[in-house]
Amino acid sequence: MAPATVNGLPVALRELLLERAAKRGLMGGRPREGVTFADPEAEDAVIERLLELEVRTPEPTDEECRRYYERHPAQFRAGDLVEAAHVLFALTPRVPPGALRARAAEVHAVARREPERFAELAREHSNCPSAAQGGALGQLGRGDSVPEFERALFDGGATGVLPELIDTRYGFHVVLIARRIAGETVPFEAVRERIGAMLQARSTERALAQYVQILAGEGGLEGIDLQPA
Repeated sequence: MAPATVNGLPVALRELLLERAAKRGLMGGRPREGVTFADPEAEDAVIERLLELEVRTPEPTDEECRRYYERHPAQFRAGDLVEAAHVLFALTPRVPPGALRARAAEVHAVARREPERFAELAREHSNCPSAAQGGALGQLGRGDSVPEFERALFDGGATGVLPELIDTRYGFHVVLIARRIAGETVPFEAVRERIGAMLQARSTERALAQYVQILAGEGGLEGIDLQPA
């Protein structure tokens, strides 16, 4: 069972942070007496101020950002296109996800063995309107689909029926990449700010996790889920 939360924070974690804030004098001199949430928004502001004071992460350097840029070139391309088709097994309240995935896996296995039958399989099984066109989605660029589907299309250079089922918020997809059209790499200077923000966010997330564990250890809390929702 998920822990009780207030504004996305488990109650135990929230109280831990507010007690720390009281010790730092951020509660206007008021001691914490149990868990009360009469004004969660005001307490959120106190928690944010506490984290600003006690959890600091340095901004990533140009060297760190450039190193990430050079190690992940596929993330910084513009104009990439794929010509794709899919067979969609859409999630519905009537069919358990496990059973639906098993059906998708069966069709995926057939498509891998007999890719020439892909259009036939799409017309027979797909829940997408593209089934009428044999599953064809046309040419797709970055930003044309949901992120989890986009990653499957663009992270890698494979063509043909992709080796794994693709799970998205819509269901399970058997995907065929018919053709890839390469775009151009975006200059580092154009994405430096975006890379820096991403690396900063990752660093802050790690620092927050460590900070919470230290507070939990000092407070003698064990076996309690303290991760934010």
